[in-house]
Amino acid sequence: MTTVGNLKTLSKSVNSESPFSILVTGATGFIGSRLISELSSLGYAVKGLSRKKLENRKNVKYVQADVFEPDQLQQALNGIETAYYLLHSMEGDKQQWQKFSSREKIQARNFLDAATKAGVKRIIYLGGLVYEDSELSPHMKSRKEVGEILASGNIPVTELRASLIIGAGGGSYAMLRYLVERLRVMVCPSWVKSMAQPIAVDDVVQYLIGCLKKPETSGKIFEIGGPDKMTYEELMRVYSAYLNKNLFVLQIPFLTTRLSSYWVDLITPVKASLARPLIDSLVHDTVVTDDSIKEIIPINLKSVRESIDIATQEMKSSPPKIELKEEKTGFKINQKIILVSLVSLAMIGTTYYWLDDRTDVYQPFWLMGSIIWYAVIIMSILCIRNKTRLGYLMAGVLSWVTLAFWLFDNFYVVFDTSIIASTPNEIMIIRNFIGIVTAAVTVVASHNLFHKVIDYQKKGNPI
Repeated sequence: MTTVGNLKTLSKSVNSESPFSILVTGATGFIGSRLISELSSLGYAVKGLSRKKLENRKNVKYVQADVFEPDQLQQALNGIETAYYLLHSMEGDKQQWQKFSSREKIQARNFLDAATKAGVKRIIYLGGLVYEDSELSPHMKSRKEVGEILASGNIPVTELRASLIIGAGGGSYAMLRYLVERLRVMVCPSWVKSMAQPIAVDDVVQYLIGCLKKPETSGKIFEIGGPDKMTYEELMRVYSAYLNKNLFVLQIPFLTTRLSSYWVDLITPVKASLARPLIDSLVHDTVVTDDSIKEIIPINLKSVRESIDIATQEMKSSPPKIELKEEKTGFKINQKIILVSLVSLAMIGTTYYWLDDRTDVYQPFWLMGSIIWYAVIIMSILCIRNKTRLGYLMAGVLSWVTLAFWLFDNFYVVFDTSIIASTPNEIMIIRNFIGIVTAAVTVVASHNLFHKVIDYQKKGNPI
């Protein structure tokens, strides 16, 4: 906690910020990019920290530095009076994700050391809303520990602990949007009954700027959330109502957060490495218990529906830009190929019942297999039209199984014996070869699309 004398000094320095004495980490991130834009529009001259080399613009100077490189970091912090800490290490491949907690601790320690040596007067940190006496998920525990590391030095730290943040480009919003838009029936674990207090990203930015303007927030922890308190199921229903859609939710208690993250990975563009820590955090209630910040920084908070509307309109008007990889065959071409090939497989499959003279195909086992096979084709087509990885996965598995089945059905051609049913006639042998080629095309297209779709859909970016 700062003393009265320190507060006076801090107030003087904040009210007379010298040019480029404010640094925002995570300059290209979900929160950081918005904070920089808002600060610069208010007339502040701001530094943005990024690992990438970026072009400067009016009132914004970008500095390139890696938080894991102390020398680079200290150089970037020289001359800084107030630093915003908006970093995390959740994204990346599976190996990186498994070490995100230790990486975040290293980042925080490096930042504190460099800030101390550079003479930074204040740090403002955005963390997650946690309860001190609850058992925290790895993600929320790491957020709390980062705050403790930053506050362990001699620099006054303001920590804002936020509930679920709704905004275009955010991982939580992307999960919400894609799950509700793509699924009429939602199979959910018990965490959908956890309470949250969603807050609009613009309101979070206003709180961050308010802390800069209000020196009395220094050295304190504040909880922030929107005006609405609701369960995650209610949140999904609010969004489905916004879309004028009906949503059916089936709760399955044994569906773990790990399985949920894989499900999200297959349905939405949010990778499992990011989805899992986010979903882990949903197990606990995140409701504000101390709203004292409202007295210091009064804000007209947006409702959940307003937040969703703003985020949706922003996604439509300016979807996030992504770098597309060079490819031999385009996504749209593969999309058309796989849909045509799946319809072709379905049509070829019907010939068992009007070209095939074998009675085996009318046995209960065959009929049941045919029903399941067609059901998977229909589900695959529906999911593929919504451009979900689950659709491409189902199409890939189905095409491999179909390819193997028709190869075995033509086993007779090479080895003069049948292993699936009685010997097929000549028309069915020709039909099998046509089906084998079609199934092979489906295999290739589904494999290509399963990997390509992530490049085209990034945190809500539509194709």
